[in-house]
Amino acid sequence: MFIFHAIYHILWGDLITIPLPGGSSLGLSLLVLILIPSGIYFTIRTKFLPFRLFPEMIHVVMEDNKTTSKEGSISGIQALIVSTACRVGTGNLIGVVAAISAGGAGAVFWMWLIAIFNASTAFIEATLAQMYKEKDPLYGGYRGGPAYYIHHLFQKKNKRKRRPIIAILFAISGLICWFGISQVIGNSISSAFENAFQIPPLYSTIVLVAVAAVIVLRKNTTVKVLDRIVPIMAAFYFFITLFIIGKNITLLPSVFQRIFMEAFGFRQAVAGGIGAVIMNGVKRGLFSNEAGSGSAPCAAAAADIDHPAKEGLLQALGVFIDTLLICSCSAMIMLMTPENLIHGLEGMDLLQASMQYHLGDFGTIFIAVILWLFSFSTFLGILFYARPNIAYLFGDRWIFQTIYKVFALVMLFIGGLAAYTFVWDLGDIGVGLMTIFNMIALFPLAPKALAKLKEYETIRKQKRS
Repeated sequence: MFIFHAIYHILWGDLITIPLPGGSSLGLSLLVLILIPSGIYFTIRTKFLPFRLFPEMIHVVMEDNKTTSKEGSISGIQALIVSTACRVGTGNLIGVVAAISAGGAGAVFWMWLIAIFNASTAFIEATLAQMYKEKDPLYGGYRGGPAYYIHHLFQKKNKRKRRPIIAILFAISGLICWFGISQVIGNSISSAFENAFQIPPLYSTIVLVAVAAVIVLRKNTTVKVLDRIVPIMAAFYFFITLFIIGKNITLLPSVFQRIFMEAFGFRQAVAGGIGAVIMNGVKRGLFSNEAGSGSAPCAAAAADIDHPAKEGLLQALGVFIDTLLICSCSAMIMLMTPENLIHGLEGMDLLQASMQYHLGDFGTIFIAVILWLFSFSTFLGILFYARPNIAYLFGDRWIFQTIYKVFALVMLFIGGLAAYTFVWDLGDIGVGLMTIFNMIALFPLAPKALAKLKEYETIRKQKRS
């Protein structure tokens, strides 16, 4: 137990503390020290891709028609939907609320900024996943991800079958992470339904696990289900937020003023809280958009797409969808609620109180249902992520794929009945280790992804000239 706590502190604890005006301080964890400089570096190397190629991201979305050439494979858009399902989870609801509760409205600005820089990181890792993907004899189509491009980086000549230790550790870390997240999902859903409908956790959990089992234990049902529910739930949440903003349109200028003023600590610096503003926004942004952790490339590799850079652009867009769109929706819902109505509230209670203010009793019900959809889609998505990593560790055997799914369903059930913080910490440790192992490979392999970007832009210019 001591070892796990030590690893957790190294990954997420403050390794460096920088004193700030007003008596505040800025604590920088190992992951922040890795991901922020990396995002800035890749943004510069891609010649500011998030700004320069945002129209091209939209063009790729419009161009992709979900047709694939290989049986069992998925399109670029479907890969984006799978990764969006995992990004758009409880973190977009409870996590954003927690960030604002701890860091104030200014945390939202830092979430936006992190998303802009991390879009370039998402591009690099997704493009590499496409470049080093391989055929999937179990599910059909393709598979890949960080374990596979790490394998390529460290493999030695004439020893292609020997698996590098870093690739093995990435795959194990991923499976541990998604194992822990399964419990968090179960607990979030059962708690929301108990608060909204007074349904005992046992009943809501049984239904949740039964529905999940029907989907994940079948061969290729996961993507089909996500293909239907993710666009619907994201659009529904977005339009409900637009409705709330429309009702409170006069408050919009003051909300943005509050976000920008608190982001730079004009109020917090005096009270010594600017460090909390920055780090709550930064940490929530990094955790929510997943760029650099190596999760999304597991979906990106499965896409049957005609150029690796196109999937990279799609996954970069996924970071914007997650943070600039969905996370911003949660922020606006809360920041347009009178502070006296939500003072002292945290987590789901705070979000439900905000929604009840805006939409009455329907608001409480809506949040419970949307949380169910967000969390359920995340569970389906992480089991899709697990596929290539299980195959990398244990080979092409259905038994190991099934065993992991069953264990994940068990953790989903256990989480619905009780919260075990040790398992939750395992999820945080898993994602932290994934990030470190993934970033070890991204820097030496990045020139290959950059070359693909240059090649893609040349092709696009020739076609349009």
